[in-house]
Amino acid sequence: MEVLQTEVLVVGGGTGGVAAALQAARRGAQTILVSEFEWLGGMLTSAGVAAPDGLELRSQQTGIWGAFLRSLQQRQPAGLDHAWVSFFTYEPHVGAAIFADWVAALPHLQWLKAGSPLEVCRQGDRVTGVRFAEYLVEAAITLDATELGDLLALAEVPFRWGWEWRSQWQEPSAPVHPSTLTQLYPVQAPTWVFCLQTVPAISASDVIQRSDSTLGSLPVASFAGFADTWAGYGAASFLNYGRLPQHQFMINWPQSGNDYGLNADRLIQSESSRQEFLQDAYAHAHHYADFLQRQLQEVGEGVYELATHAFPTAPIGGGAFALHPYYRESRRLRGQVTVIESDILPSPDGQVASLPIDANGQVSAVAIGNYANDHHYPGFRFPLHPKSIRWGGRWTGTPFALPYGCLVPESIDGLMVCEKNIAVSHIANGATRLQPTVLGIGQAAGMAAALCIEQHCQPRELAVRSLQEALLTDPTAPMAVIPLLNLVPDHPDWLKWQRYYLDHPDAYPIDGNAPIAALPCSSPSLEGISVDRYEGQFERRNQQDYQFQVTWPDHLAGQSVQLVTLEPQINQQLQALESGVTLHIWGTWNRSGNWLMINQVSIEKSEI
Repeated sequence: MEVLQTEVLVVGGGTGGVAAALQAARRGAQTILVSEFEWLGGMLTSAGVAAPDGLELRSQQTGIWGAFLRSLQQRQPAGLDHAWVSFFTYEPHVGAAIFADWVAALPHLQWLKAGSPLEVCRQGDRVTGVRFAEYLVEAAITLDATELGDLLALAEVPFRWGWEWRSQWQEPSAPVHPSTLTQLYPVQAPTWVFCLQTVPAISASDVIQRSDSTLGSLPVASFAGFADTWAGYGAASFLNYGRLPQHQFMINWPQSGNDYGLNADRLIQSESSRQEFLQDAYAHAHHYADFLQRQLQEVGEGVYELATHAFPTAPIGGGAFALHPYYRESRRLRGQVTVIESDILPSPDGQVASLPIDANGQVSAVAIGNYANDHHYPGFRFPLHPKSIRWGGRWTGTPFALPYGCLVPESIDGLMVCEKNIAVSHIANGATRLQPTVLGIGQAAGMAAALCIEQHCQPRELAVRSLQEALLTDPTAPMAVIPLLNLVPDHPDWLKWQRYYLDHPDAYPIDGNAPIAALPCSSPSLEGISVDRYEGQFERRNQQDYQFQVTWPDHLAGQSVQLVTLEPQINQQLQALESGVTLHIWGTWNRSGNWLMINQVSIEKSEI
């Protein structure tokens, strides 16, 4: 067995892992990244969720997440605003190519496609390396970026799995006691994502036969569990949920769809039980795909086939199906600090959560998130405490910050986590697990690991302010650690206010808006996008609910569309408008969501 030595070892090539490896290597640490699959990016690529959720406002497009969006825009000439579930959808292989190119460009980063970890090496309370089938990698700092927190189990590091009751942390959404739901679903349901594509010139029988041949013929009577899959939406809206470029459709549908979480404890019991769960989830997704092909044709939506070139081949999955499930939950570290629901909910009468403060009274924030808490349990509705606001003409989640301590074990040295395996409650995980936030978690962990090498210290000893400063001033992808709704990353005062609220947390505004002078609107994160000019009449239906009656161009005249924006300056302008003004807008029309994205700088108005 070959023995390799490195300063930083990242185990897992998913969303958090690739961000951690990139950041550690960019900082100058000798880094080895070990992945199980031939694509890097995890949820964003190999798991097929090419429609990321959260941190969509331009003020939140910082760090590796913001750089990823800019690279996607450059590589997808048709733009990213195709679906209604996300403003950013793309072909999964494009995202994977971006991460691969970034990794290849770094001389300090070695990428091994060495499979799953088999053993974690420890010397007392310190992790010293990880053994794989062909390699033993020894490292000063090891990062667990596996999809299910596998290093935590192998290293016998304390972790949580499953539900906590309300009595533990007084979380308002936590159940008081066990129920049928909590017993049936110990964690959120994973989803085996797949892609369909339109087939304008092929017979329906050929398409159905192609899908059936994968697992054998599936009787129509067994489709009963999918019967109401688009109830309340309709077939067209269902498809447009995850519309991708090139006439493809991401199928990641929670309502009688491909979520599958039965006996999910199998994922952490043994390798054989995990493989059993994966085979069941994969078969469930195939069954759903066959149902959709038949049903979409029956309701007159046309003929759809599996997009067999969407993913590379894999032992399970590949072709039209993702390389592995989209895992929403993992083993969760017992860390120095545990993020609970109260940490992600907005303060009373505010729009943002309070900043995390450590035992020394210092702000400990190292990554941000904003998603509205979201849990998946097929067949059950699980109410959660609301954490959304209207902003830019639409709903968005309220922002929060994650503390450094949730990345660090309570008493084990040489190890950090950087995926969905952070120290977080089952309830709060529904907001911290989203792809842009996990990119930020990975970037923070990678920077922390590199700083530990520089400063010859353990993660538990690292000064958090040095980590925050390094993230804020990173020359390649500076990342926000303080959530601010109105301060875009290219604003000349961006760094000033990030530092100010680190030093003066009591001054942090509960509405999330720094006291800055307005600047002309600009969208460097969307450079190269093709925008069109629209003319029409503005109508305010409610606070942050705007409609636009199109009068030009002629082919859209008479249509009513929703107005939305991700730009804070445009959001402010829309709030000041009254119904009845004529607007000249430069933006893009999303037919799936029937909204007009005002994503450029010019809005002209004149009274009628």
